[in-house]
Amino acid sequence: MQHKEPPPPPPPPTSMAIDDNDVVVGVRSNVKVIQSVTTKLRWPFDGVVRFLGLAFTLIAAVVVGVDNESKIISVTLTKALPPIHFYASAKWQYMSAFKYFVVSNCIACAYAAVSLVYSLTTRGYKDDPMRSMLLISLDLIMVGLLFSADGAAAAIGVIGRDGNSHMHWIKVCGFFEGYCHHFTAALVISIAGSVMFLCLVVLSVLKLYKI
Repeated sequence: MQHKEPPPPPPPPTSMAIDDNDVVVGVRSNVKVIQSVTTKLRWPFDGVVRFLGLAFTLIAAVVVGVDNESKIISVTLTKALPPIHFYASAKWQYMSAFKYFVVSNCIACAYAAVSLVYSLTTRGYKDDPMRSMLLISLDLIMVGLLFSADGAAAAIGVIGRDGNSHMHWIKVCGFFEGYCHHFTAALVISIAGSVMFLCLVVLSVLKLYKI
């Protein structure tokens, strides 16, 4: 009979030393590498969204701020009387809702510029929950400010476009078509800026809770 050789003894257990930072010596960890890559991938997206919010609100404020139109308008009161000619102009300073629109976009634009610089200078630091909560709160304020300004300006714009037969308000956009077209474009751009700030709130919440 052939005798089978006994199996080799198992290797002795390998002892692993643990340093003061709870890192196993001899085992390479990718945790810090993954966190670093995640931060680098997350920050450019946050910075791009802030830059877009800055650009959209700036463009909206400038377009409305420089938008004005003047012309001579003829109004016929009755067929028996000759038409009345008068000089009229359309400017954003004439309506409180339009003033609110311009000021709100200027505030949001200034905040976006400051927060972009702040985010750029602190991107290498460790995430601070208090700092994240502060940015979320300020971003949320900008969202409410912009959407309220957009809603107020849109309401006045609808009246200017369609008029109001019950209040005997005429269709102003029928006389100032260029002004209304420019303001409509600025309103759409401002809404896009509002959406950018809303995206910033969502990104900050996801970053805070690490979802």
